[in-house]
Amino acid sequence: MSVAEGDAVDGDEMPASPGPVLRHGVPVSMSRGQEVLHPDREHWVPVATALFDEGYLVAVDLTAVDYLTHPGRPLPDGVTPQRFEVVANLLSHSSRSRVRLRVQVPADDAVLATLTAIFPGVDAAEREVFDLFGVTFEGHPDMTRIVMPEDWVGHPLRKDYDSGRIPVQFKGPAPSR
Repeated sequence: MSVAEGDAVDGDEMPASPGPVLRHGVPVSMSRGQEVLHPDREHWVPVATALFDEGYLVAVDLTAVDYLTHPGRPLPDGVTPQRFEVVANLLSHSSRSRVRLRVQVPADDAVLATLTAIFPGVDAAEREVFDLFGVTFEGHPDMTRIVMPEDWVGHPLRKDYDSGRIPVQFKGPAPSR
């Protein structure tokens, strides 16, 4: 027998304690009127699969964010912020709704399972995240660079990436018009 919130137990009333809102077992928040699910890396694929089964058949976008210089961001209780966050936006045409997935990825183990088996359209987006942020998608069919040359060293969208500078050489005054 379970006790519901507010039910009396031995003459005492249980305090109403609204726990975190969960969907598919992961914390949920709202952002700009859109539901945001926060799975950990272990639940990333199972939650994406469950959402696909609910009718979220299109992955509109998949990208990453490097929070190196902005570690304080709003996250639900129980979600530990990490340097990287991979974000996927899913669309259900039948229910005319969107849902966002935000998964935290640590810098010292920047690996996440691929979603290409569920959403084949994220193939290029996952490669782009790998190329520019250095997050590897385990199980991806072609985890190679897509933007930068194959011999490029580093990942240019990381906040600690040293952007090179080419000195500008001036040859004299600009011609007058």
